[in-house]
Amino acid sequence: MERLADKWTILIIGRLKSGETRFNQLRRDIEGITQKVLSQTLKKLELNGLVARRVFATVPATVEYSLTSVGLMLVETFESLAHWAESNIESVRLAQEHYDRLHAVTSS
Repeated sequence: MERLADKWTILIIGRLKSGETRFNQLRRDIEGITQKVLSQTLKKLELNGLVARRVFATVPATVEYSLTSVGLMLVETFESLAHWAESNIESVRLAQEHYDRLHAVTSS
């Protein structure tokens, strides 16, 4: 779960659902991600069998990433979670406001 709850993981998997993508394209497409974080996250995803890495013998080397079958199954789960979040954003916002009001009174 720790590896799947990371925001970069969700963004990378969401980007890879459309097919094989080069490292630099991922870096350009995912706003705010650094080269180091992208590299580390891709390695973790590959380690866990969610992403496949393919290296082409070019100069410089070309590296492309794609989702494995397990990674593709996770896309469905992430899309369901995103749909839930969109459907319930107002309820979550109201709960946060209620919590803030409750704790502002008790901490005074």
